[in-house]
Amino acid sequence: MCLPCSRIPTPSFAEVSLLPTSPRSVAPPHAPDPARPRRPPHQGRPQPSRTRRPPARPPVRRKKPRWAMRVVTTLSVVVLASAGIGHAVVTSLDEDITRVDPFKDMKNRPAAGHGMNILLVGTDGRDRITERERRKYRLGGAPCHCTDTIMIVHIAADKERASVVSLPRDSYAETPAHTDQTTGAQHGAHPIKLNAAYAEGGPQLTVRTVENMTHLKIDHYLEVDFTSFMKTVDVLGGVDICTTRPLKDAYTGLDLTAGPHELNGGQALQYVRSRHVDGASDLGRMQRQQRFLAALISRATSSGVLLNPMRFRDVTRAVLGSVRADKGFGTDELLDLGRAMRNFSPSSSEFTTVPIGQMGFAVKGIGSTLKWDGPKAAHLFRSLRDDEPLAPPHQAAVRDAVARVEVAPQQIHVQVENATSTEGLGRRVDGALAASGFRTTGRPTAARETGLKHTVIAYDPRWDRSARSLAAALPGSELRAVAGQGPVLKVLAGADFKEVRRVRVDAPPQPGSSAVVTGDEVLCR
Repeated sequence: MCLPCSRIPTPSFAEVSLLPTSPRSVAPPHAPDPARPRRPPHQGRPQPSRTRRPPARPPVRRKKPRWAMRVVTTLSVVVLASAGIGHAVVTSLDEDITRVDPFKDMKNRPAAGHGMNILLVGTDGRDRITERERRKYRLGGAPCHCTDTIMIVHIAADKERASVVSLPRDSYAETPAHTDQTTGAQHGAHPIKLNAAYAEGGPQLTVRTVENMTHLKIDHYLEVDFTSFMKTVDVLGGVDICTTRPLKDAYTGLDLTAGPHELNGGQALQYVRSRHVDGASDLGRMQRQQRFLAALISRATSSGVLLNPMRFRDVTRAVLGSVRADKGFGTDELLDLGRAMRNFSPSSSEFTTVPIGQMGFAVKGIGSTLKWDGPKAAHLFRSLRDDEPLAPPHQAAVRDAVARVEVAPQQIHVQVENATSTEGLGRRVDGALAASGFRTTGRPTAARETGLKHTVIAYDPRWDRSARSLAAALPGSELRAVAGQGPVLKVLAGADFKEVRRVRVDAPPQPGSSAVVTGDEVLCR
């Protein structure tokens, strides 16, 4: 006897997606229907079809064919993916995270703001690095058991923006009273470099020191070492990085030519650790770390990882197996981050460094430190607490109109030649380049080569950096190397010329600079 329909439980999407599609559950399309009476076979010679009409049959309710069940199964999986990563898929990840308690017995903490603040700490731990990796990526030497990188990652309350603030490791700080985790000695409040707080009091003293300096409540703590960093990059298939100038550091082994590169885990570690590629030292390194994070977000959000529950689980398991986090950073938080980043684009992330007021601030017994600009730093952290964006609202329009280059336009000499039959094109190109800062001759001429469809930049290979900068100002132009041409670049204006794009020098950050950039500003174009 059949149960009433109201008493039959309705399966959830997750249950439907796991239902078997056995041949028993669905009748084959051509199988005889037991509810349909079978006609006796014809005897003798068959009669023409027009003289025999089959008797009318009552409508028969057919069972769903197997393909229909497959469609339902597929749709349920899509719904699960689009709704975020399934809870059951990531529940087991809690077991892979090494737990710490950075908030134990903490009192008098700052008031909570809007959104979520994560203190992201990179340590120099290298215990699980192989000997081959040590040699290849210059990771020898004893670790200092201190923080190599300190960042505050703010996830907006609406989950549509991530703001990342870098805190220089040499920042002048004052620790609260604490117990030294190495010696057990009791310490009163005293001056210290920010990265040394970890060596004295571990994650707890690091969090307390950061909260005292920023007046910003830290909600979660995430600690990454060299191993987990390399795993993160490798499991995502590498990260794309662009540089407008060669980067070489004998200390880390970094050696990149100008242009785009896809870095594996070890190469990415060299990129974010290098401090000796320019005169900006640690400030330049933080800038590269921000660019790396923007590229990492771009790779994670564009590769489908966050829309595939099983791949998300595999990637997260590989990464979380070598990180440390607070006890509250568990499945629900992973789900929140996964759902948030599902809608992220590179422009959803913004990066800056805490404003520096004084470089080389000497402290007895500590050495040279970086002292923050108090009022500017307070304004920055107040914006995070109030969940306000750091980048100006008009920045997107400015960003789209300006390209980053290696050589300033004021240093580039240009001779313009009209390579078309369009009268006055040479004067128009010359004037537009001059208005953008390029040192044109002001006397455009007619080119020997005419009828060009595309604008050509002829240059001496010894001035290739200038040529690339000029090409950025002339989108769609072609570069043509001419040995012995000399320092003056020639622009053969073609029929495709429309406008000159504004450019700016991609220079190392200046002391005290705290400009805000969005992720799409620093990605490969």
